[in-house]
Order: sequence, then C-alpha cells, then structure tokens
Amino acid sequence: MISWLDKLRKGYGRKLAALHKWNGWIVVILSLTGLILFGGFWRGFLGEGRVWIRWIHIVVGIASLVPVLYYLILAGRHWKQLKGKPKQRGNVFVVLGLLLGWLVSGVLLWQFQAVGPRISGNALLVHDLLTWLGLPYIIYHSITRTKWLKEPHRLTVKTGRVGEGVNPAPAGPQAVYTRRAFIKTAVGAGLAITLGPSFLRWLGNSLGATSPTVDKLVETDGNSMTPLPQPLPASAPPIGGGSTGTFRIYTVTPIPKYNDTNWSFAIDGLVDNKMSWNWEQFVKLKRTVQVSDFHCVTGWSVYKNTWEGIPLKTLLQQAGVQSGATTVKFYSGDGVYTDALTLDQVNQMGDVMVAMLHDGKLIPSDLGGPVRLIVPKMYGYKSVKWLNRIELINEDHIGYWEERGYSVDAWV
Repeated sequence: MISWLDKLRKGYGRKLAALHKWNGWIVVILSLTGLILFGGFWRGFLGEGRVWIRWIHIVVGIASLVPVLYYLILAGRHWKQLKGKPKQRGNVFVVLGLLLGWLVSGVLLWQFQAVGPRISGNALLVHDLLTWLGLPYIIYHSITRTKWLKEPHRLTVKTGRVGEGVNPAPAGPQAVYTRRAFIKTAVGAGLAITLGPSFLRWLGNSLGATSPTVDKLVETDGNSMTPLPQPLPASAPPIGGGSTGTFRIYTVTPIPKYNDTNWSFAIDGLVDNKMSWNWEQFVKLKRTVQVSDFHCVTGWSVYKNTWEGIPLKTLLQQAGVQSGATTVKFYSGDGVYTDALTLDQVNQMGDVMVAMLHDGKLIPSDLGGPVRLIVPKMYGYKSVKWLNRIELINEDHIGYWEERGYSVDAWV
C-alpha cells in the first residue's frame, strides 16, 4: 500500500519546481505588502485599505509555513541530489532560515499585545533585518537563476560519424566574462548601490542612534513658535536620561506647520468654562514633568522619554466637566485625525499629558508638535499629534484608526 508520503514524493522534480514557484509568489506578495505597511505615505493614501493589506500580509505570512513543511517532505531526496554541492546546500539553509525567521518574528508582531512591547520590539528588529538582508538575496538568487541565463554544460556539434557519430566542438576562444557572470555581477552591484545606503541608515537607527535623529528633527522643525518655553530643571537635563529608541514618522496627512500667529488651543463642549489660549498664553500655563515609554502598535518603542506639559486632569478641572459628559474627544490640527478617551479612562490613568517638550526641547512638527497628547499606557495612535482642541461630549467617539479596524481599547 502506498503511503501518503510516497504519493507526495512521486513526481519529485515537478513538485520541487512548483514549490519554488509558489514560494516565489509568497515572497513577492509579502515584499509588496510589507513595503506598503512600512512606508508612512501609504497610511494616509490607503486609509482603511491599509488594514486589509496588513491582514493579507499576516495571512500570507502564516501560509508561508506550508511550502516549508512541504519541502521537508521532499528534503531527503533533494539533499541526496545536492551531495557534493556545498553552495547549493548552503543556499537551502539560507532560504529556510529566512522563511522561518520571517514567520516567527511576524507572528510575534501580529500578537504584539500578548507578548508585550519588549518582545514585539525585538521581533520588529529581526523582521526588518531579515528583510533588508534576505530580500536582496532572494531577488539576486531568482534573477541570476532564470532560464534564459543558464548556459549549457557543454556544447557539441555534428561533424560526421566518428565513433558514436558526434565530435566535440572544436576549441575556440572563450569569453573572458560570460553573460551569466556579467548579469550576476550587475544585479549584485545594483542591489548594493540601491539598498546599501538605506540599510546602513536603518542599521544606525536600530543600534541606538536616537539622540542625533531627534536632534535633527528639532533642528529641521517646520514650526516657528515664539516665545520658546523655558524647560523646567527636571527637563534640562532630562530626568529620564534621554530617550532610547527611534521614532518612526507616521502621518495620515501632510505635516502641518505652525507659528505663534496661526496656532491656538481650546477646551469646549460639556464644560462650565470654555477656554482658549494663543501660544503666548499657553506657554505660561503651569507645567509638570514625567518620564514614560512610548509604544507604537506596529511594534517599535521609544523608552525613557521625558515629557513636559500640562496633565490632562488639570486642564479638565480648570474647565469644569459637566455631569453629563462621558467622553473626552481630541482633535488634531491636521483637520482629519481625531481620537477619544472615556472620562473613566482619564481618571484611571494619572499620566495622560498635553505635552509641549520632549527631553527638554520643544516637540518638533514631525513628532506632533508644538503640542501633542501623550497616553503612555496605550498605544501611540491614541497620542494625538498637533493637538489643538479638546471637547467634552456625552456619547462614544470612534477615532480615525478605530474606524479603520484598530482596537478601541488600545491598552499596552
């Protein structure tokens, strides 16, 4: 009786070719969807479509396990075929390692709430590293092994009947650089030139070059606010010792830019005292300092941030929240993004802050300044950038990303 394993192994060559084909398509889909998820531009352009792309990426990523398992069934015969070919055997290990590494790190990113920010942050680092190193390798491997680049092992010509009737081709001048070698070198050089600088930039950020990156954002700040707030002693130097990690710049609209003439802040809705400030008035409000970690739903974190600003509870007490209010709604100055917290959540969390300074410096425009919300116990999409209005309402509000599939409960 033929076992199911024997049936799978039957037609080995054809099955191995089909396996490579489907594995190639999986890598293509994961590459395209991954690049879209990585790029900040696509967030605003795709809207809720980004959530669907994320799920396509997750489902296809999990499905990538199927070719690996299928190959393991065929591996015995394939391994014998590669006997005496160490390079080909090494290639098998590299490809399997990449696929399994992508799969494991991807699952940890998918289950970020279950594993926590530390593990998901390391998983993101591994996932990115495998992508930067593995994707060029697979592209190089695929292009340089296309059928039209393969050269015959030997050439023969029919010159009449001698022995078996075929003589070997007469020796002639050999090409110093074959077409195959040229294409392989060209592809390798092209990938190095195209991806090399980006990889080195990513590697520098991942190894902790956070302070220069944030400082650069401060230097190139699109906002022009006067007067500048004077940091409290706890902010300069920052009591947190300086943030650790790298902020990734995500936005759903073009980044707005402000100066002291076009910026204002307001609290209204179901409050006893509607309040508004211009910039000069706002910087005179009493501020406090706190140290907290910032976690993004996509897996990265920035630790030990020293934020300086006004606690949200303080502003709400000054405004006088009316008894009918149940929800605090936050507006971004981009005119598009909103989010909300319930009053119960605000009372439960004592560290929600309307922040103005980060590590002793005015928050730059790229990081949501001059004023942004900070909700340390929730993922970053709750920490509204370019905050310029707070409204108290008596109904639920579904924020921008919650409308597009994100969890309303964003607890870390």
